[in-house]
Amino acid sequence: MKADGKSARAPRKSKRPSPVSPYTKRRFDVVGIGTSAGGFQALRIVLSPVPKTFPSSILVVQHLDPHHRSLVSHLLARHTALHVKQAEHGELLLPGVVYIAPPDEHLLAGPGKVQLAHSQLVHFSRPSIDLLFESIAGTYGSRCVGVVLSGSNKDGADGIRAIKEAGGTTMAQEPESAEFKVMPQAAISTGCVDSVLPLAEIGAALNELCCSTRAPR
Repeated sequence: MKADGKSARAPRKSKRPSPVSPYTKRRFDVVGIGTSAGGFQALRIVLSPVPKTFPSSILVVQHLDPHHRSLVSHLLARHTALHVKQAEHGELLLPGVVYIAPPDEHLLAGPGKVQLAHSQLVHFSRPSIDLLFESIAGTYGSRCVGVVLSGSNKDGADGIRAIKEAGGTTMAQEPESAEFKVMPQAAISTGCVDSVLPLAEIGAALNELCCSTRAPR
């Protein structure tokens, strides 16, 4: 009781939702990687040094021919200790798993689950890197990472901006190390990329970032 006899009122809780994911205690819940032309080689190099114990889920959009079955998950699995699979709608997002977008389906990250959508093309692409990045930014906020690799269009630039604005962490392949420079250069041109790295250094940078024991921001 206060001296005037009135009860102290409890502080009012903010109704503003936290951008931090409530689903895990990991430093980063989700890593989104976007690539297009030259993408398989880039993904192989990035994921090769990433350990099986990697604490985050990795979602990958690579632009693919919509009319042919994708072998990316099978081929990529030969080059990494991580479990690599083609994403399925509604499945759980698990640490140490790489989810590859199916041909002609947008890959999104919901609260703890994979979502697929056959909505309209974005930048003439389905799957869209922008839509993936915007979904992880909206769901996981500061607990997400976005990475743009080799590609020949500007898909991913808007998504990188969304991740940065949500408090997430952003990376791009150094254009000089990319087979196709347009995509990473477009991301860098937004001014929203935290780290520009040679391709051979990105995997180690992800390990250092996501395996850190520092408290989340």
